[in-house]
Amino acid sequence: MLFYTIYASILDMLATKKKQTIIKKNQVHEKDTGSSVVQVAVLSASIDELAKHLKKHKKDNHSRRGLIKMVADRRTHLKYLERKNKPSYDALMKKMNAN
Repeated sequence: MLFYTIYASILDMLATKKKQTIIKKNQVHEKDTGSSVVQVAVLSASIDELAKHLKKHKKDNHSRRGLIKMVADRRTHLKYLERKNKPSYDALMKKMNAN
């Protein structure tokens, strides 16, 4: 039962409402939910939540692997954004460094 409780809390790391507010803050146009800027913002929030979890649960290696995959995915999106749309990349990096 304890495993299920921890696992369920990891799955809900980024609640739907929190994710929607992140999307609204970073979307390029009204219906944008999948641009690189939005995906980087959502991944960054998920990474922060999972990092907090891993500080508390140091031996949770399965979640640690997920964190590493998310960091790699975010890095890939950032490289793509830098290559395709440098002004947008610069604005996003400035925004991320401000937080």
